Amino acid sequence: MIRLTEIKLPLDHDEDAIGQAIVDKLKIKPEQLHSYNVFKRGYDARKKTAILLIYTLDIEVDNEEALLNTFSKDQHVKPAPDTSYKFVAQAPANITERPVVIGFGPCGLFAGLVLAQMGFNPIILERGKEVRERTKDTFGFWRKRTLNTESNVQFGEGGAGTFSDGKLYSQVKDPKHYGRKVITEFVEAGAPDEILYVSKPHIGTFKLVTMIEKMRARIIELGGEIRFSTRVDDIHIDDGQVTGLTLSNGENLDTRHVVLAVGHSARDTFKMIHDKGIYVEAKPFSVGFRIEHKQSMIDECRFGDNAGNPILGSADYKLVHHCDNGRTVYSFCMCPGGTVVAATSEEGRVVTNGMSQYSRSERNANSAIVVGINPEKDFPGHPLAGIDLQRKLEEQAYALGGSNYDAPAQLIGDFLKGKPSGNLRGVEPSYTPGIKLTDLGKVLPQFAIDAIREAIPAFNKQIRGFSTNDGLLTGVETRTSSPISIKRDKSFQSINTKGLYPAGEGAGYAGGILSAGIDGIKAAEAVALSMLENA
Repeated sequence: MIRLTEIKLPLDHDEDAIGQAIVDKLKIKPEQLHSYNVFKRGYDARKKTAILLIYTLDIEVDNEEALLNTFSKDQHVKPAPDTSYKFVAQAPANITERPVVIGFGPCGLFAGLVLAQMGFNPIILERGKEVRERTKDTFGFWRKRTLNTESNVQFGEGGAGTFSDGKLYSQVKDPKHYGRKVITEFVEAGAPDEILYVSKPHIGTFKLVTMIEKMRARIIELGGEIRFSTRVDDIHIDDGQVTGLTLSNGENLDTRHVVLAVGHSARDTFKMIHDKGIYVEAKPFSVGFRIEHKQSMIDECRFGDNAGNPILGSADYKLVHHCDNGRTVYSFCMCPGGTVVAATSEEGRVVTNGMSQYSRSERNANSAIVVGINPEKDFPGHPLAGIDLQRKLEEQAYALGGSNYDAPAQLIGDFLKGKPSGNLRGVEPSYTPGIKLTDLGKVLPQFAIDAIREAIPAFNKQIRGFSTNDGLLTGVETRTSSPISIKRDKSFQSINTKGLYPAGEGAGYAGGILSAGIDGIKAAEAVALSMLENA
């Protein structure tokens, strides 16, 4: 097959236009084109009055080799790559050891799935509950302020990505097309086919719930085992080699291969592994607020008269500003047509995040507006000092919100003026349990407040109305990424603990559902190859 890239057509093109564009591009007769498949579809909205759809197409035509020679200097005409997944190993029938995966978020899900598909019968341990019970607990917290510290936005089947926008795109390099494996498995589990080709695919919370259940069933069908409400309280290490685990129910589990995929909020686990002498170091992360605007305003700013077009959907944005004080402020985890959610996993603390359903049909757009911070400058010393800083900011937000899990909030214009807000205006807050209008200048370090105050007017130059006083800021956002990195070597094992495979967001190797899933696949491959070598 041949892959064509950068095929541009008008937003309202008719059904035959793609085939005609292929014929025109390759200068062939229509009968020479046998078939085509849309591999990717994006858009260029820089001209609101002339928005273009941009296609990547895989095509079958007569005389493919001759055409490739003719267009050998055209970077947009190349052989279509093989994106199918190839398993690196198959477990022998006599293997007795079972690998263990700690955590059942996207990373643990794909580590467990691929190990099961290769016949290694993994045991997956998840401290939280299965996804439907977890959903009940999470909605219970949002509605009744009753927090279950082991079953919430952060902990439980599906991981933190379950209560998010369900974005399935990433900027990680992926020469082996692991991302295609992730998306293909999601489609087989019930995700919409369009995630295979749209440039910014997403799923949304409710669709993720049913998909994860089907993938869990598949893992069990293949010989895997999944234990919920099972926290790992200790890792057994003998002469630098993992030999087993102690579980929260007191059981000891023998294994020499452990994928650590606990996510970015397993603070007690981070402390445990640091206390065990497993090498951990602090890493940069970001802190800030959630910002809410009317989605209709974002749509109009991005798409003009084409706002509401079903192909374009709800508009998103990605913003970056480099501040005079040397800090960088950027938008993160933008959720079109979504809600701001309560995302704490610890009592007496307030944390915000964003979530969308597949339809992205809620009235508001929201995004994190965050400031990058780093260990050397902002939390020097102990490898876990970033966790201490997160907790301090979350406790301040809890107190400022009224110590009842309401979140502190402020109108954007008032925040820019340093003036406490007293009344809401055009944007109705989506955060539950509720918000308390106050002065957010008290909840973050001054350098972060100064940077965000500088960045928002700069963002207004790109999205008119971004700094409007109708919009709302809600605090705090602290769980943008893991505050630690658990260093690993080329074999994917901890640099000082053999048999431990740190993976995903919690270990500092991913950021989002897709990249976490990719990292889980890589960890599974490393485990499988090691187990074959030592069988």
